[in-house]
Amino acid sequence: MNYWKFQTRELPIFLLFALGVISCRKNTITTEVTANSPVPAVYLKIYGATSVKSDGTWIYIKTRDLPDHKSAYYPTTNALYESYNGSTFSGNTFNKNPNSIVEQLGSVKIPLNPAVNALHSATPLGPIGIALNGVFLFNQYAGPSQPLTGEITSFDKYYGHPQNSGMYHYHVEPLYLTTVKFTKSGLMGFLLDGFPVYGPEEENGTTVTSSGLDVYHGHTHATIDYPNGIYHYHFTNDAPYLNGNGFYGTPGTVTQ
Repeated sequence: MNYWKFQTRELPIFLLFALGVISCRKNTITTEVTANSPVPAVYLKIYGATSVKSDGTWIYIKTRDLPDHKSAYYPTTNALYESYNGSTFSGNTFNKNPNSIVEQLGSVKIPLNPAVNALHSATPLGPIGIALNGVFLFNQYAGPSQPLTGEITSFDKYYGHPQNSGMYHYHVEPLYLTTVKFTKSGLMGFLLDGFPVYGPEEENGTTVTSSGLDVYHGHTHATIDYPNGIYHYHFTNDAPYLNGNGFYGTPGTVTQ
């Protein structure tokens, strides 16, 4: 992104407002004008982001990583706290872990025009993408090559949970997005390689299973968001849930 800075002590006030945002520091007024490329409408569906920008090559997404739904993991003083002792993913009985949700200021950078990368780099532990509500997406492991089996019971009512630093995330279908905000066939978010993630059903209502996807847990066809077709991932109810043997494309970055 390109920036132009003006020292504007002697400019008339109406011109300051025309130039951009005004901030006052030690009696000197400085304005900063940002030049951005247009952001395609599909990325503006990330309603939980604090900002979404583009420089024509990358999409930059900022988030606080705070779920917009109730959770037993919010502090009891939070309006979204809800005590819960019901069932969770795969019919398991919820067993709360000792962690609590803590705001995470994160910047996600993904390719504007994602393309296949023959190297298919492995997904890391930690964030591998972002959901439409600004929550981070994690891969199919609880730790290095450790299956999620022991963690699944700690997924809350909407199938998310925080890790030890308070970073809330989804490993599996984000139930709030698939059943409250949108549908099970809708767009759920994006992985760091820029390719979109969809829910556990196709638009015709067919349930997606891992056996119907490639080893990276995706396939290519047209969707409502991409009528010309695009490679995309799906959440499924069976392992690996979101991603298989690595990124289909070249991943961007997450910084905090």
